[in-house]
Amino acid sequence: MATQERIDLRKRKLQNQRQPVQQRSRQRREEILLATATLLEQVGFDGLTTTLVAKEMGISVGSLYHYFPHKQAILHAMGEHWLQEYSAALERMRTADLEHLELSQFAELAVAELLEVYKHQRGMLPLVQAMYAVPELRDLDAQHDDLVIREMAAMFARIGLSSGKTERERLARLWLEMTHSMLLSIVEQAGGRASKSRADLVNLCQALLVNYI
Repeated sequence: MATQERIDLRKRKLQNQRQPVQQRSRQRREEILLATATLLEQVGFDGLTTTLVAKEMGISVGSLYHYFPHKQAILHAMGEHWLQEYSAALERMRTADLEHLELSQFAELAVAELLEVYKHQRGMLPLVQAMYAVPELRDLDAQHDDLVIREMAAMFARIGLSSGKTERERLARLWLEMTHSMLLSIVEQAGGRASKSRADLVNLCQALLVNYI
């Protein structure tokens, strides 16, 4: 066998050996994030420790440190996942035919997409509190705000807001503060109460923008 062929064969073998290890590593990281989210709902940020996470996972603290050196690193990974899911929701909104939607339809679309993100993120409230309060996580909070304001301001222009960029960004910040706080509340509610709060949020979104269309 030629030398280059032997080299290529060894490379393929090494890649095949690494792939299962990488898959297991990603799976274990995801399991740790899920366990942390569950614990956040139970004990909150202040009560969360790496010892608790390791116990929940059934592994040693040393094994946990192989993936995350401290609880802030776990929360940072959770925050990054949250941003990815939020970005995906905004992308789905961007691909809609916004120019031909009524304001009521746009508000309904936005609330529906964003509510799904909040529903799927376990431990949402303590995670958001940590992103705001913990210095190591504040960059994620800032990224979240900048992302929402930038994308919503651009979408406001597409649905027909006649105000300039600065004014659209001001409205986007108000939109962010309003929807964020209410979505956090809605996911803690159930049944008819959650449905009514969701409808109220759609109406509030319309009321915020209607005078600028």
